[in-house]
Amino acid sequence: MNSLVSGLIALFAVLGTPLFVVILAAAAWGFWVSDIDLMVLPIELYRLTENTLLMALPLFTFAGYMLSESQTANRLVRVSQAALGWLPGGMILIALLACAFFTMLTGGSGVTIVALGALLLPAMTQAGYSERFALGLITTSGSLGLLLPPAIPLILYGIVAQQMDVANVDIQSLFLAGFIPAVLMILALWLLGLWQQRHQAVPLIPFNLRELFDAVWESKWELGIPVIVMGGLFSGWLVVSDIAAITALYVLVIEVAVYREVSIKRLPAIAAESMKMVGGILLILGVALAFTNLLVDLQVPTWVFEWIQTHIDSRWVFLLCLNVGLLALGAILDIFAALIIIVPLILPVAMEYGVDPVHLGIIFVANMQIGYFTPPVGMNLFIASYRFKRSITELYAATLPMMLVLMGIVLVITFWPDMVLFLVR
Repeated sequence: MNSLVSGLIALFAVLGTPLFVVILAAAAWGFWVSDIDLMVLPIELYRLTENTLLMALPLFTFAGYMLSESQTANRLVRVSQAALGWLPGGMILIALLACAFFTMLTGGSGVTIVALGALLLPAMTQAGYSERFALGLITTSGSLGLLLPPAIPLILYGIVAQQMDVANVDIQSLFLAGFIPAVLMILALWLLGLWQQRHQAVPLIPFNLRELFDAVWESKWELGIPVIVMGGLFSGWLVVSDIAAITALYVLVIEVAVYREVSIKRLPAIAAESMKMVGGILLILGVALAFTNLLVDLQVPTWVFEWIQTHIDSRWVFLLCLNVGLLALGAILDIFAALIIIVPLILPVAMEYGVDPVHLGIIFVANMQIGYFTPPVGMNLFIASYRFKRSITELYAATLPMMLVLMGIVLVITFWPDMVLFLVR
């Protein structure tokens, strides 16, 4: 009977049944056969609502959807071009920073490719960069902002870790820890671009103080968002939920009343779309945490740790194997699903090896970030293929050098924890 039900659950998963249904079915069946009261499921959902961090998730998501509906992308590109166009490889750095900043604000890697692709691809090709290089850079850069605050994956990691009661993971610490790795990734891709395009005759854009002033003045309201977020984090005056509420209200005011690019009539639709995403995440999170309780009751994490310890006696070998596994997962699982399902399994094991939970969160998100454009099924590859009308194999070839460089940076992040935790400490 057990094998029959397990087979049916696996079949439904393969057939495309919603993820939360599959997890819920597995959890309910596991509790049933283990003679555990099924009231654990609703209790776990209720316990989730007691987490104060949960308020930040819908607020930041709503703010991101608002920004994606406006002309924020155009203004960010103009500011970047005015400030950095005079540098060698300035257009490369412009694309990297604009994509990272937009993903940071909106929380959506695919949204960044769709919104900025139409601006950056022709701008880069007209500037003299090869189309293949530009395609690879934009596809890769779409996920660069996931380590920058207010990154939703980091918030979600913190929520999952806190619900497990095995680690005291502070969201502010995660935000601070992600900053240096994100900057390192941006600089590494810029240097790669300079090397790859060293034979291209790319004219520089003369620095114009007036144009920079005009571009900054036009974007002054959006440029205030990171000031609010980082100011709240570094000052210690605000907690994450406070920052999220202020950010959401600020974005609502500037897009509706100041720029007037989002009409009041559009607000219900934007709110509905953003809350659909949040609702999906919370539904998966609730049932996944119940499933995690089942795994703990069955002592699965203990078995996993004992098995790993039998075969891997080094912390560094464990981290290397973890990176390989996370890269593979990132190519086939959405980052939110991966965080909710995999973190409860690996966090206790990693802590047994002495890995700081904040460090682990950065390793996890950095790998998932690369997974967005890892063949064969990285999501950004398909979004870029559809957006730019290019074959998926062409995008494989275009993104491969960037992926290899970022994998090298992930190894630096993994084996140099002091660099990651420098701002935290």
